Amino acid sequence: MQNKGINWRRIRSHIMVFDASLAMIIFLIISTGIVTLYSAGIDFPGRVEDQLRNILISFAVMWLVANIPPQTLMRFAIPIYSFGIALLIAVAAFGMVKKGARRWLNVGVVIQPSEMMKIATPLMLAWYFQKREGGLRWKDFLIAAVILLLPVGLIAKQPDLGTALLVLAAGFAVIFLAGLSWRVLLSLVVVVAASIPIAWPMLHGYQRDRVLTMIDPTTDPLGKGFHIIQSTIAVGSGGFSGKGWLKGTQAHLEFIPERTTDFIFAVYSEEFGFIGNSILVVLYLLLIVRGLMIASNAPSLFARLMAGSVTMIFFTYAFVNMGMVSGILPVVGVPLPFMSYGGTALVTLGMGAGILMSVQRNRKLVQT
Repeated sequence: MQNKGINWRRIRSHIMVFDASLAMIIFLIISTGIVTLYSAGIDFPGRVEDQLRNILISFAVMWLVANIPPQTLMRFAIPIYSFGIALLIAVAAFGMVKKGARRWLNVGVVIQPSEMMKIATPLMLAWYFQKREGGLRWKDFLIAAVILLLPVGLIAKQPDLGTALLVLAAGFAVIFLAGLSWRVLLSLVVVVAASIPIAWPMLHGYQRDRVLTMIDPTTDPLGKGFHIIQSTIAVGSGGFSGKGWLKGTQAHLEFIPERTTDFIFAVYSEEFGFIGNSILVVLYLLLIVRGLMIASNAPSLFARLMAGSVTMIFFTYAFVNMGMVSGILPVVGVPLPFMSYGGTALVTLGMGAGILMSVQRNRKLVQT
């Protein structure tokens, strides 16, 4: 009977792994996303059902990762990172080309290796700094920069500027939290700003067009500027309280492009207005604050760096998506976290949430 009791406690400990606050915030954002997707995808039968399936898969991944202690995750850092780099090289050599981009591999099923680097790169960097805790020197940060820029360069070459930006942000968060000084950070900002005239001609034509279109979309209102113009019209036409659920004219008259994926925020803004946007922004802020709280209380340097990096991923996803839909950032194809339709990004986000829950759960186990 005693062994049976111990087994039940062990089973319960593996089931009750979710941080209640974090899980509730994610649930509210996902619920908002399903409501919005129903309206945005009313002309796309099966979208809501497919997204519910994606959510279940993401939930399973979240639960699985939440049950893995951070010290166990650390052991997989080098193999996962190395495997991801090998896949990116394979993509560059013989990947599938769609719409002018070489981003996919066909290995029986079509996969996009760049997605896994959103987690693999900060995982590798967190492992690297954990191994050098207490004795960091300037060359350690240079090596870390190489670890980060290798996948970023391979992804940008595909080209996939949006994913490259997300990997860069997640990896840079690890380097900054590991102890990069503000003086070095300001120097990097100056160097990047000074290199813009040199980097500008190196960009692909469509990338330069996106920046120019962001500055003045009216130069090509029926072409390259169409996405930004229509999405900003949708955001602005929502007014204070919105037009009401299922009553968004920009979406239902098919003026908003990619309205179930990258531009779902435009649909939401039109139907729920400033009030709805304020609530959504508060939910994302709560998600970020909760992530930072978990990171600050992490039991080890590796756990703190991983939790901080995952939180930066959530922030970058939300900030870049809302920025491009509102017309203040170029269109780079970044989904709105836990709201946009899609399986791969949702699984990546679920994995990130699982890491946060693993860090929080491990802290409680260490305390007890």
